[in-house]
Amino acid sequence: MRDTRESRLLLVLLIAIAFALITVDIRGGEDSPVDGARRGAAAVFGPVEDGVSSAVDPVGNAVGAVKDSGASEDRIADLERENAALKAKLGSDDRNRSRVRQLDGMLKKAGAGQYGIKGAEVIGIGAAQGFSWTVTIDAGSGDGIKRDMTVLNADGLVGRVTTVGPGTSTVLLANDPDFTVGTRLEKSDELGFASGGGNGPMRVQLLNSKAKVKKGDRMVTFGSQGDKPFVPGVPVGRITRVDPSGGDLTRTVYVEPYAGFSRLDVVGVVVTAPRTDPRDTVLPDKPEAKPTPTVTVTATPGQDGDPDAPEGPNEPQEQGARDPARPVEPEQAGQPAEPAEQEQ
Repeated sequence: MRDTRESRLLLVLLIAIAFALITVDIRGGEDSPVDGARRGAAAVFGPVEDGVSSAVDPVGNAVGAVKDSGASEDRIADLERENAALKAKLGSDDRNRSRVRQLDGMLKKAGAGQYGIKGAEVIGIGAAQGFSWTVTIDAGSGDGIKRDMTVLNADGLVGRVTTVGPGTSTVLLANDPDFTVGTRLEKSDELGFASGGGNGPMRVQLLNSKAKVKKGDRMVTFGSQGDKPFVPGVPVGRITRVDPSGGDLTRTVYVEPYAGFSRLDVVGVVVTAPRTDPRDTVLPDKPEAKPTPTVTVTATPGQDGDPDAPEGPNEPQEQGARDPARPVEPEQAGQPAEPAEQEQ
């Protein structure tokens, strides 16, 4: 339709009629004169609306499901966070108990060796310092820590301090291949030098190639001049293997360290050395040896071990042989039998 004056007048007229019908319909309510027309329109366009509604409803349901799912996921996430917090609290309690045990054991060792120690916590492991076996502790120069101080824990020797910062320090662990410490064998006092073996045992070169050693023998630190980097008497480990002596100037043994380097937590830095060498007093108590069971053999005559069972009739016996459990009769001994006493 072209935009002419007549078309504009027609459009205005249609709009006026539409407003008039709407007004009449509102005022008429249920008795509206256009109610029939409305019903007819509903009958015609109702199925179309229902089809469209059926097509749109799954989308709406999906949107609602997504909204509900989001709310459910938020609730699940909240529950998971609460559960994690409870587990962390329980784990923290277990960890605190473990730390108390470690600290108690370390203080007992320090007391036995008369070491003045500064407690610290391991807060980092070797990746931050390179490829060496090292850990970072939360104690530094502000805590009195200095380079080349001995580090121990409740089990034994941990390592030595190599780098010191204001609030942290780096400790070279005793299992590092570049680590070396002088050792002294328990009781025999044989001296040697132990080097770290990574995940394996420490390798110890005993200065005496003819030293008498065996599995289970224990070692402590020999100590350094001026007590740096090592104080004496700190438990190192026990011998697990002894290489045969081949005429070398030294003898090689392998030692399992007391300290577990993969589970370090609480450690102590020796800030004050003992006045005298504690020697073997810091070593842990040896486990009690289990008693060897005693085997008791009881000889019983008869068949199948039954002491009351008669001797088998078909068992052949050598001539002149006798049952060792049967008493010797006088006739067999070459003496005449005495007459039996008569009852009176």
